[in-house]
Amino acid sequence: MFVTSASAQTLGGNAVFSYLLQPNAAKLSALGGINISSIGNDLGMAYNNPALLRDDMHQQISTSFYSFAEGLQQVGLTSAFHRQSSNTNIALGLQYLSYGSITQTDPAGNILGVFKPADYTLQIMFSHVYKTNWWIGLTTKYINSSYGQYHATGLAFDWGIAYLNSNKLLQVSFLAKNMGTQLSTYVPSAPKEELPFDLQLGITKKLENAPFQFSLTAHHLQQFNILYNDPLFNNTEGDARLNQKNTVQKILTHLVFSSELLLSDQLQINAGLNLMRRQSLNAYNMTNGLNGFTLGFGLLLNKLHIRYATGFYQQNLFHQFSLNFNLKGSKL
Repeated sequence: MFVTSASAQTLGGNAVFSYLLQPNAAKLSALGGINISSIGNDLGMAYNNPALLRDDMHQQISTSFYSFAEGLQQVGLTSAFHRQSSNTNIALGLQYLSYGSITQTDPAGNILGVFKPADYTLQIMFSHVYKTNWWIGLTTKYINSSYGQYHATGLAFDWGIAYLNSNKLLQVSFLAKNMGTQLSTYVPSAPKEELPFDLQLGITKKLENAPFQFSLTAHHLQQFNILYNDPLFNNTEGDARLNQKNTVQKILTHLVFSSELLLSDQLQINAGLNLMRRQSLNAYNMTNGLNGFTLGFGLLLNKLHIRYATGFYQQNLFHQFSLNFNLKGSKL
């Protein structure tokens, strides 16, 4: 069933509910926006990959606050619990994305009022350990999107598997993301649109004798060429030759590089480079040498973990904060 569903999905601007690809935690944003294998105890990372949900996250709460240009804001909340009877981890998550207030007009331009478009997702995650080193995770998502008088809902699933070798400080993960369908469309009689399906593979290596951890993540493995191409724009505003990319460029746009500097048990610095984002943003006369780069830090206190992430989208910076703590005030 999963294979059949995956083969029919698309990506980029052709998919509905594309906000599902938005990072829900500051650490994830700081690592380039896509990372499914980072070694650590951050519940926010498990929101993105259920195979990273572990028993030591029991009663951990992860909150996230995202602020961007033009009033766009995102709030995330995740909580996790461990069931000893079945040796299973369960987590509940919420992602709410608000686009601010937008003026509503008629075709003649007369102002009718304002509306507040928003998207939100409710999800439940499960993970289970298999033979000590293997973790299997499943996420079920209910999706709701509301843009004025237009509403749509959907149902999606993530399936992940992770292998952790503690002796070699190595973790490898595979994730099939956003398998599912629309339950209702924005226009009742319209055909259902496809979800932003994504096959991801990631590897993280922590150095034994140096305070560094490196990750390499490949995304959208189900399609080779994921570069966006708008022939009409190229013909009217640009040069079509600019979009003729070679094989190496097409491969690189699948990759996200990230590193973590573990200065101490209490302080971390994270950085990432998302080559697809860089390629998309460096269009024509709007280039910025820092497009695609992200940066963040983590202050890991005994009972509270504070994380911050930022990065450029053209001339705009985003700001994302995450707070992690234990529900009963225990040490993280």
